[in-house]
Amino acid sequence: MPTEIRAVDVRVDARWIAPVEPPGTLLERHSVLASQGKIVDVLPTASVGSTYHARQHVDLPDHLLIPGLVNLHTHAAMTLLRGLADDRPLMDWLQNHIWPAEMRLASPEFVYDGTLLACAEMLRGGVTCFNDMYFFPEAAAQAVVASGMRGALGMIVVEFRSPYATDAGDYLSKGIALRDSLRGEPRLSFCLAPHAPYSVSDATFARIAIYAGELNIPVHIHLHETADEIRDSLAAHGLRPLRRLQSHGLLGPGLIAVHAVHVTQEEMELLAAHGCHVAHCPASNLKLASGIAPVEELRRHRVNVGIGTDGAASNNRLDLLADMRLAALLAKGVSGDATAVAAHEVLEMATLSGARALALDDKIGSLVAGKHADMVAIDLSALELSPCYDPLSHLVYAAGRRHVTHVWVDGELLVENGALTRLDPREIVANAVLWKDRIRIEDRGSRIE
Repeated sequence: MPTEIRAVDVRVDARWIAPVEPPGTLLERHSVLASQGKIVDVLPTASVGSTYHARQHVDLPDHLLIPGLVNLHTHAAMTLLRGLADDRPLMDWLQNHIWPAEMRLASPEFVYDGTLLACAEMLRGGVTCFNDMYFFPEAAAQAVVASGMRGALGMIVVEFRSPYATDAGDYLSKGIALRDSLRGEPRLSFCLAPHAPYSVSDATFARIAIYAGELNIPVHIHLHETADEIRDSLAAHGLRPLRRLQSHGLLGPGLIAVHAVHVTQEEMELLAAHGCHVAHCPASNLKLASGIAPVEELRRHRVNVGIGTDGAASNNRLDLLADMRLAALLAKGVSGDATAVAAHEVLEMATLSGARALALDDKIGSLVAGKHADMVAIDLSALELSPCYDPLSHLVYAAGRRHVTHVWVDGELLVENGALTRLDPREIVANAVLWKDRIRIEDRGSRIE
């Protein structure tokens, strides 16, 4: 009997597909079929016609198709502060420029416009999901929903007053209320986001541990970013920051340690033993002279490591493809091992590893049947990418975000031939220019032209 032909919503034919699972797999001349936002099948293109009929068919004869990239750490609204007070040490940059500007300007409007700008940039660079930490997360949520991408919204907690909240208890209550009100949004998830050990008290950490256990959600925190952070923690608490978190019961498979630049062998073993995750932000760490995270050693200890851009104020780009290349090169240089963090491994770090840290790996991070159809197409036919011997190598070491042509989230095409389908770039840029004028006035010590 003839095989029944199934109707699907989307069919994408590609020259190559890197599904990420199984690790290192590269499929040639295959297709992804999706319906109702989820992947139905991945099979050779030659056999699709006898099995499926698609309402939308996209043929990509020179492209590599990969899962949507997961930006494991950023402060999206701070894209409006891109380039403000560059070339300064971390604490000078924070205390004398970034924090004062934020305290005067942070508002729902600032966060919405800044986050929408970030979403537009990230989508055009192949990022389909990002893990955020900033004030007014309800405004960030509105921007994420408008963009169509995925956002893991951080319920930020610090001890100091801001335009958003008065104290740590106020931050927590507002964050949890927001989570409760938006739990029905399918492309949103949530993290508890205590800013850092130096900005959160022991009493607040104890409360966060309770909430994390009750709500079963990740804890997203800057940790071991600088040598000064560790020295100050020893002076104030008699403990290194990681041990301090352990004393409050915060180490576990829900912890996302952002940066983890200054970690000892014992601390790597501790992270591994508790199933913690690390968000590696190579460009930001270099720009702020924080150091270089020992990524290859962390991975050898079986710590799950994803990749983040950090905010555009400390990286200047929300370009995860660029950070993938940097992560691979730094790992080789630091370890003295040219085989460290191979191309297929860094792709996994930027997709499935990030999804795993956010407890979303059952939904996104790889192109397999049953997962959501979050996909990115990279055109490998450009002059600067010719010839192409190994598409995965080209993806990491040669290609860039300018080669991203198509981006889907839940099977919805959000970038088509390099153009955003939901968002208006002209309007977004015009709003950013208006904010620049206000920010320049507020930061009188900056060198902005």
